[in-house]
Order: sequence, then C-alpha cells, then structure tokens
Amino acid sequence: MPNPVPSSESYPPPGSCDAGAVLEHLPDGIALVRGDTTIVWSNGLLAHWCHKTDLRGLTFFDALDRPEILGTDAGIFAATIATGRTMSATLRTADNRYFHLQAAAYTADADGPVAVAAVRDVTHTILEQQKLAAIHQAGQQLADLAPAELADMTVEERIDLLKSNILFYSKDLLQFDVVEIRLLDRQTGRLEPLLAVGMQPAAESRVLYARPEHNGVTGYVAATGSSYFCNDTTKDPLYLEGFKGAKSSLTVPLMLHEQVIGTFNVESPEPGGFSETDLRFLEIFSRDVAAALNTLELLVAEKASTAAESIEAIHGAVALPVDDILNDAVSVMERYIGHDADVVERLQRILRNARDIKQVIQKVGEQMTPSSAHAQRRQGDRHPTLADRRILVVDADEQVRAAAHALLERYGCTVETARDGTEAASMVRACGAEAYDVIIADIRLPDMSGYQLLVRLRELRDVVPLVLMTGFGYDPGHSIVKARQAGIDLVLFKPFRVDQLLETVEKVLGRSVARASE
Repeated sequence: MPNPVPSSESYPPPGSCDAGAVLEHLPDGIALVRGDTTIVWSNGLLAHWCHKTDLRGLTFFDALDRPEILGTDAGIFAATIATGRTMSATLRTADNRYFHLQAAAYTADADGPVAVAAVRDVTHTILEQQKLAAIHQAGQQLADLAPAELADMTVEERIDLLKSNILFYSKDLLQFDVVEIRLLDRQTGRLEPLLAVGMQPAAESRVLYARPEHNGVTGYVAATGSSYFCNDTTKDPLYLEGFKGAKSSLTVPLMLHEQVIGTFNVESPEPGGFSETDLRFLEIFSRDVAAALNTLELLVAEKASTAAESIEAIHGAVALPVDDILNDAVSVMERYIGHDADVVERLQRILRNARDIKQVIQKVGEQMTPSSAHAQRRQGDRHPTLADRRILVVDADEQVRAAAHALLERYGCTVETARDGTEAASMVRACGAEAYDVIIADIRLPDMSGYQLLVRLRELRDVVPLVLMTGFGYDPGHSIVKARQAGIDLVLFKPFRVDQLLETVEKVLGRSVARASE
C-alpha cells in the first residue's frame, strides 16, 4: 500500500522561523517530492506555474503537463534520494516555457526521505540564447554564396542580394519593420544610404555627415561610435524624423576592426519601443552585417578601379587579426602540450581554420574577379618561384608586418607574422612538417636580437632560411656580423623596395632548392 500523503502542515518542518512563509516568497518554485515523483508539498509559486491551487498527491511531471526533460530522465528524484547527490535538468513544456530543475535529497520525518525540488523559470534566458544563436547563424549567411552564384552575379546583384538578406532577417528574426543602413564615406565624411524600408523619401535622401551635431542621431552615432536610444522622439533634440509617426528609435554603429563604417537605425511608432535586449541583438547583428559588407567589398565597390584592389583590401583587413589569432593559439597550445591532448587538438583545429580564412578570401576574391581582369592581376606569373611559399615575418612594427602581407601575398605567398622572437619561435615550433620557406626578422626585436633568434631557431630546425632586416644599417648588438659568421648573409634594409624584397626571398628559395638537389 502506498504511503499516505502527509498534510501540508508537516512540510517544511518547523524551525526557529516560519520556514513556510519564507519559501512562499522565494523567486523559485519549491516542492518536496518522493522517489516515485509524488508531490507531498509545494509553495504557491510552483502551483501557480502549474495553473493549479494544490499540487499534493500529483506526480511532479504530471503537474507540469508532462514536459520534455533535457539532460536527464524522469528518475531524477529517485536517483537523488538514493545517492544523496544534487542533480539538475532542464524542462521544456508544451507551451515552449523552460524551467531549470534542481533536486537535492532531504529527510523530512518518519514518512521517509524526499527530494527537495527547486524550479526556476528560465524561459527568458533560454529564448534569448536561442535567438542569439539564430542571429549569429543569420549573420553568417548574409553573404554566404556558392562559387557558381558569385561567378554569375554582378556587383550590383550581390549588393541587392545582401540587402534582401539583411531586410529579411531584420524583419523575420529581429522583428524590426523600419530599417535604415548608411555607409560612411571616409573621404567626405558623408553617410551614404545603402538601404531603407519604412522611411519617408525625404528622410531617406537626406544628406548626413558623421558629425555629433546637426546631423541627427545617425550622424552622432557615426561620429562617436556609440549606440543611441531615442526613447521619445518628441523630446530628443538629436532626432530627425525618418519614419512618419515614429515615437522612438535605436541606432548602432556598424563596426569593423574597431572602426565605424556606417550606421544601422531602426524606428518604432511606440514611445520607448526598444529594450536593452533589442540593443544587444542589434549590435550583434550589426557586426555580422559589417563583416558581410566588407567581404563583398560594398564599401568600395563603386570606387575600386580593378578587382585586384578589392581582393587586396580584404586581405589587408584580415591579415594581421588572423596573425594575432595564430600567435595566441600557438602560445596557449604550448602550455597544454603534454598535459591535455584534447585542448591541443582543439587549438590545432583553430590554427587550421584561421589559416584557411585567408585562403577562402583569396578564392572568393578570384570568383568575384571578372575574367577580363585576371590577365591584368597575375603578377605571380612573373615570379613563379614565390607561388604557395610560406613566409614568416618577425617585426614589432605593425606597418612592416602589414606591408609584408600586401607585397608578398599578391605574388601567391602565404604570409604569417610575429611581433617578437618568442612568438616567432613558437610559430616555427608549431609548424611541424610544414616548415616556413623563408623567415624574415628584424635585427632588434622587443625580447631578443636577430642573432639570438637565429640561435633559438637552430635549436628547432637544422636549416633556418633566415633573412635579417635593419633600418639605416643600425645594428647595436652586431647581429648582422654574428649572423654572417654563422652563415646568414642576406640582409634587407628598411624601408625595403618591392624588387629588393622579392629578389632576397627568391635567393633564399633558390638556395633551398640547391640544398635539396645535393
């Protein structure tokens, strides 16, 4: 015979204070549940969530209308009572509400052990997480075109497709009906309209500049790089009417590599129509919009004289950030080698993916290039030995690293950079069998001299294809002299000319070929 259900007066047990009253005021639903899931006591909040006045005698999952259990099974209470361990699960109800359940063993009285069930409504949190994931996926798909589609589309068609995708996700996912996006022309400071839906024609064609005054909220956001809530358009001196009857607006900057490239504005007919959550969602989506704009070169499509300029601009935008990812991943990986193989494997995957980014951009760029332009940009044909060569450039000066990318990658090289000798050694160590064909390093790095780097690298590789760089012949540590004594005789003088750089790299490659044939 099953145990009788005790009266609610016996639960929770009495103490020095009115424990029942305390539990009634908690933000969580609380219940005492037997191993067979029968509820022997609950507070009012849980009963309210179950749309009932008294849950005693009901099974826990029946009370919640048989929710889907995520992360465990229906035996959670029996397992908790048997093991004494705290267990948890997430419950999803038929009306798409989510509850976090935490169960802990508790002995109440002679009626036997029960589990304390603490239930928290996490619907808002989980739905936000799901929406964030959907926004991220949408952002990734903004400019996701198959190579065949890219080859058959003009620049204007790609712009129209991107506009269509942005508007679709703005309305369907973010639920914004009035949208305006402008792009910043850096030469003039003007905010040029890219797309607008729901805006009055006069507002859409209004001339705006990235200035904090007399250019509306849009000009202010572009000038400051800060998002802006306009909760009441009738009282905000910055607001310029866009959507007729708008009572509130939300404007965020389009950011790419910490620089403002435009603005994303939405408006509502309701005062205070946007929340902090809307702001967060729009800022996340705007980053993906900015990345898509950059990938498709919409910012310079009308000004670029050749497709080669567009491809090199994309490379220039991602080259050094990708190098930072490589350096950081290698640095972290070295700490885990020999300790956590799973972490090392994940970091190696990050390295592969980061290196693939530039290759993907190159392939997409070639697909975007009209066939008539290919003959003009095949500079690599004049230096065939440079094609597909891997080159590491080590210099603390960001301009030098960026210049190395710009000058060498147009000839088919794969360029990676490091800021000091320690990073360079880590990059060489992490290469494995895919060694760098040429390493170009400054004679004076933040943490060591060029000669010291040579010594460090020779501990890792039998042959180090090193070229040293110096500015105006300045060599305080005599690195060049020492390196020459050690067999390294190639030196580049900064700022280097393109022909000197190419000639020096080709000399190193020629020597490598000669050694291989011996």
